[in-house]
Amino acid sequence: MASLLIDERADRVVAVLNRPEKRNAIDAELVEELHALCARLERDPKLLLLTGGADGVFAGGADIAQLRERTKLDALAAINQGLFARILKLPLPTIAAVDGPALGGGAELAYACDLRICTDRAFFGQPEVRLGILAGAGATYRLPRLIGEGLAKELLFTARRMPADEALRAGLVSRVVAPEELLSTAHGILDDIAKASPLALRFTKLAVDAPEGAHPHVELASQAVLFEDAEKYARMTAFLEKKK
Repeated sequence: MASLLIDERADRVVAVLNRPEKRNAIDAELVEELHALCARLERDPKLLLLTGGADGVFAGGADIAQLRERTKLDALAAINQGLFARILKLPLPTIAAVDGPALGGGAELAYACDLRICTDRAFFGQPEVRLGILAGAGATYRLPRLIGEGLAKELLFTARRMPADEALRAGLVSRVVAPEELLSTAHGILDDIAKASPLALRFTKLAVDAPEGAHPHVELASQAVLFEDAEKYARMTAFLEKKK
C-alpha cells in the first residue's frame, strides 16, 4: 500500500499521508514517495495540498524505529532536511492542512509548506530533545522565522505542544476550523490562489523566500519579466474593459 495517496487535478495535487497504523510517521518509503511527488511538481508545476487523511492525525513525527538506527553519516545525508527544503522550493504555493498531531518531523513537514491551516484539535510540537537529538529538519531556523525566536526556542527547548488556538495567535497557522471543514477550507484558499497568474505566483514566492538582502533585487528582476509577459497585458486589458 502506498504511503502517499495522490489525487491529481487540473490546477492542484492533493497528497494524503497514508500510514495510519504508524500515525503517519515519516519513514524512508514516505520520504521516497514525497521526493517523487516533488519531481513531478517541478516538471509540471501545480498547487499542492498536503494533509494527513481522515483519522485525525497529520504526522506523528519520524519513524523512531528507523531513527534509532541512523548514524552520523545518515544525519549528514540530510534525509528529511533535504526533502523539506525541496518542498519549500516547489514552484507554486503549497498548503498543509493539519488535523490532530503534527510532531517532530511531521511539524517540520508542515513548516516547509507556504501556508498552514489546522483544526481546533490540532497541535504542534518538537519532542526531539527528549529523545536525545535536535529538531534537525528545519525547525531550528524555520520556526523562529514563523513565530519569533523567543517562542520558537521555548518550544524547541521544552518540547511543549502548541495547541491550535495558540498556533493561530502566533501566526504559525492562518486559520483554525472544525475537522469537517478542514479540506473544504484548504481548497477554498487554493481556489483563490488559482485565480492568479501562475508566473506571477512563482515570482512572488521567489521574492518572499529570497535570502536576506536579496529581496529588492529579486523583486525588481521578477517585475521586469512580468511587465513583458503576455498574460499581464491580457489580464490588465480585461480589467480595464470590465471597468468601462
